[in-house]
Amino acid sequence: MAAVTSAAPVLMSLRLAGVAVAAVVLGAALLLRGPDPLTRPGPEMAQDPVMLPSGDKLYVQRHEVTVAEWNACHADGGCSIELRARTGLDPVATPATGLSYVDATEYLHWINATTGHGFRLPTASEWSFMAQSVLPDEPDPIFSDPALTWASAYLTEGLAPRGLKLQGSFSTSPEGIADLDGSVWEWTQDCYAGVDAGIDIARCPAFIVGGEHIAAMSYLVRDPARGGCAVGSPPAHLGMRLVSDKPF
Repeated sequence: MAAVTSAAPVLMSLRLAGVAVAAVVLGAALLLRGPDPLTRPGPEMAQDPVMLPSGDKLYVQRHEVTVAEWNACHADGGCSIELRARTGLDPVATPATGLSYVDATEYLHWINATTGHGFRLPTASEWSFMAQSVLPDEPDPIFSDPALTWASAYLTEGLAPRGLKLQGSFSTSPEGIADLDGSVWEWTQDCYAGVDAGIDIARCPAFIVGGEHIAAMSYLVRDPARGGCAVGSPPAHLGMRLVSDKPF
């Protein structure tokens, strides 16, 4: 009888051990399954959506993708290159720059797989519309011919500083979108020739970037000072901002 009584703690220990093992297995399964949609990481979105002329709502990332956000993609194997913030700048608050259109596409694939959401780049017209409250009242001409890529820079030369600064260093739109008038030009999803030109988007050689003036940039260029056309002054930095057609 004593032997049976002494075995009770052993049985209890085995049961507790079984629970612990089950918890470990469950935890591993959750890791393999991916992030819980209720606690999934994701970008900080602006406080209000942009109401487009069509009546649709556009949900916009408050700040440009940062160095820290980009390197999370790199560490997870989703982005090819690793970025470093400049000396004295916090990676958590420094815009990710030196990004080509191909790089931006990698990040989009990764963030959508990670969050389960449908983020994308804005169209050129969406970008111009959401930035109109913080850019000059008189719009700059949009040059779709790559040979005239930088022509509009003559009209805006020196209006915006070209040095890279921490997020929140420039204007904020009424919707809460920051730094659209900053020194980072942001990739859009529009081919410079436009969809009416009949160019397959997968074969588009250059895309529109939005910034102090609208310009076209080769899809492989990371440093605008070393690529593109020689007319006028090129964009200072190339980065990206996410948008979505539904709230996140």
